[in-house]
Amino acid sequence: MQPTKKTILGEITRGNRMKFLLSILAMGIGVCFSLIMPLMLSGTIDALVSAAGGNMDAKVDLPLQLGAWFDARGGIGYLLDHLWIIAIILMVCYAAGGIFQYLRGRWSTYASENIARNLRDRLYSHLQKLSYEYHVQAQTGDLIQRCTSDVDTIRRFLAAQLTEIFRTVFMVGIAITVMLGINTEMTLYSMILVPPLFLFAWLFFKWVQKYFKVADEADGKMSAVLQENLTGVRVVRAFGRQKFEEDKFDGVNDDLYKKSMKLIRLLAVYWSSSDVLALLQGAATLVIGVVVVVTYPGKLSIGEMTVFVSYTGMLLWPIRQLGRILSDLGKAMVSFGRTSEILLAQPEQDAPDSIKPPLDRDIEFVHVGFEHEDNTPVLKDVHFKVKQGQTVALLGATGSGKSTLMNLLQRLYDVKQGEIRIGGVNINRIAKSYLRSRVGLVLQEPFLYSRTVKDNIGIAKRDPSWEMIRSAAKTAAADGFINHFEKGYDTMVGERGVTLSGGQKQRVAIARTLLKENDILIFDDSLSAVDTETDRAIREALQEARRELDKSATTFIISHRLTTLAEADVIVVMQNGKVSQMGTHEELVKQEGLYKRIYQIQAALEEELADEA
Repeated sequence: MQPTKKTILGEITRGNRMKFLLSILAMGIGVCFSLIMPLMLSGTIDALVSAAGGNMDAKVDLPLQLGAWFDARGGIGYLLDHLWIIAIILMVCYAAGGIFQYLRGRWSTYASENIARNLRDRLYSHLQKLSYEYHVQAQTGDLIQRCTSDVDTIRRFLAAQLTEIFRTVFMVGIAITVMLGINTEMTLYSMILVPPLFLFAWLFFKWVQKYFKVADEADGKMSAVLQENLTGVRVVRAFGRQKFEEDKFDGVNDDLYKKSMKLIRLLAVYWSSSDVLALLQGAATLVIGVVVVVTYPGKLSIGEMTVFVSYTGMLLWPIRQLGRILSDLGKAMVSFGRTSEILLAQPEQDAPDSIKPPLDRDIEFVHVGFEHEDNTPVLKDVHFKVKQGQTVALLGATGSGKSTLMNLLQRLYDVKQGEIRIGGVNINRIAKSYLRSRVGLVLQEPFLYSRTVKDNIGIAKRDPSWEMIRSAAKTAAADGFINHFEKGYDTMVGERGVTLSGGQKQRVAIARTLLKENDILIFDDSLSAVDTETDRAIREALQEARRELDKSATTFIISHRLTTLAEADVIVVMQNGKVSQMGTHEELVKQEGLYKRIYQIQAALEEELADEA
């Protein structure tokens, strides 16, 4: 079933909802303790005022039946003699409020951290399952930001702000109920600006949400530029593009600054405006309360006025905070939307009837065509057959479709025009993970991890032995230069293999590929950075390894080096997405076409270099 934002939210919060409920309960109890204290002070003040006026027979008005308890023991006189009891009750309320506030924070933080961890795990896992085409179109920096910054935004909201919404609702509901029980008219005066504050907060939330999204997207663009620059640092240095890169970063950074400043100005307007309204409401409550106490004796006591002033001050802050909470809710919703976009992306899936047939069979490309989403044609009616165990060389200009053809063979893209068959089985029926596990790929620019040489080679197989790693390195002609390192196979490789030369990276990548069992091998111009002698040594070692195993993988080599191509069983020449020539080296040099022209050019260059030598 296709997930939705609702199901995603349900899945990442599963197992943590009870913690949030406990946090809300603790927060509610803490609110009750904080609201009890003004009532305790109110009753005590009124008792003191009554005593000062000589009215010792007045009843003690304290919450939680405490007034009746004091009345039963002597009323105001007993209260005046035992004020320490009131002090202890106030201290207990403070302490209890602090304890429940701690529990609220503990439970909400625990739940929010778990949810953030679950969300990060789901995002990382889902990214592994998304198609190659998705990753080609996505910006790495933006994906990183969604998996880190956006997840952290959600975590902070859940940890600090979610329970604050309930706190505001509880406090307003309970306080207004108590105030109405004391004096309805004074309650209306004390709350006259609260509805405008609520309305202002809600409208601000609706208005500012789009600006959060704009700022967040600008932040993602800046992260993408930064990641791209750091990844391509060697290219930047090689072409002296530091100033260009600085200007590009300044552009996106300035764009983020402008959008962030616009957001900050909007927040400043809200906070300053809500401050004015809150101060006006506080002042109005105090002034009206004093006027009522002085002008209309008996209508409102000094203690009751203290309750209204205290409650108004206690309510105005969370109501003002509601705007911030709602704005943070807007940020969290934007972040959740951005993370959900990844989780809602359709992962790679095999057909229900996918099979895992033997792949050491003949491979046939049957009228294969391919075009990108913008309808740009890449392959047109490619048709040829490769026998099991053959070495097939692919030659063609950049953009002729060589790498795309190999991507189709690995099902990085699905074949939609024509068919690719392995042993007569349509490749679209073969399980993708199984197919790729049996296909060894070495790219022109191999990716190496920031680990040891040994780890980089051994990553292709679970728990490989030292002998297996060493054997693969020898076959790839990498053992020699590795042993020249001070720490040998335990030498740390810099990020993306930056501490190795191009040829060394390629040979380590070849060793990594050879470590696992392959029915099909693809060398995508992966010998371009090694010299001719090393190239020959690697190919001879591969042939020797095949003879020892008495098994030969079908090998595809993309190269422009004719010494490499010449030893292939079949050479396929591609031009403009089509197969223009096909045959052995001896056959193709006798035919007019691209292969013969390249052969003549390279032969002439070799003769010229020989003469100069």
